[in-house]
Amino acid sequence: MLIKEFCAENMTLVPAAVACGAQRIELCDNLAVGGTTPSYGVIKSAVAFAREHDVKVMAMVRPRGGNSVYNEAEAHIMLDDISCARELGVTGVVFGCLRRSENGCLGIDEELTKRLVDAAKGSHGAAPLAVTFHMAFDELDEEEQMGAIDTLSSLGVDRILTHGGPLSTPILDNIPHLQKLIDHTCGRINILPGGGISWKNAQRIAALLGVSEVHGSKVVRI
Repeated sequence: MLIKEFCAENMTLVPAAVACGAQRIELCDNLAVGGTTPSYGVIKSAVAFAREHDVKVMAMVRPRGGNSVYNEAEAHIMLDDISCARELGVTGVVFGCLRRSENGCLGIDEELTKRLVDAAKGSHGAAPLAVTFHMAFDELDEEEQMGAIDTLSSLGVDRILTHGGPLSTPILDNIPHLQKLIDHTCGRINILPGGGISWKNAQRIAALLGVSEVHGSKVVRI
């Protein structure tokens, strides 16, 4: 069965999305800037609804819009938000952390990613949360992405949300690159295609790539 992850800006469309077949919700705020951390109340409401309908909730952990290069103060905010989301009962969290090298190239911020993954996976008997690395991945050069897959897999990330290219490009144009990413994973980590996927093309894209999950704000027909 194809898992359809519905990207929800708040609770407004969640009931309708679930009724139309969404099995997982990525909950965020401020989609106009790519999504930021939803409020305590929105997460609490979504989790309560999800439990009644056997649906999973992934909470965005992103303290602001803009780039995905974070300072230490923002890192502490993200760690606190993961702790809060865990207490509210989410299935998992979604984040992406990059760093800029001296020559200006972007790469995975391994140190911060590890801290956030460790916080999500828990300790002292806490139940682990699933971790998705979001579309910050698409800001990396294509050659850098292959090494990034290796890094994120080794750090314990469960899936990578990617459009396979700039969001301005149709996702069908990115199928060849998405397939390269999937092939490189060798089953170590899931590639979650998103951006431009709707209820009209979800099954076709999943079949072309051989994936079992897709993501989007129009992935089900509401």
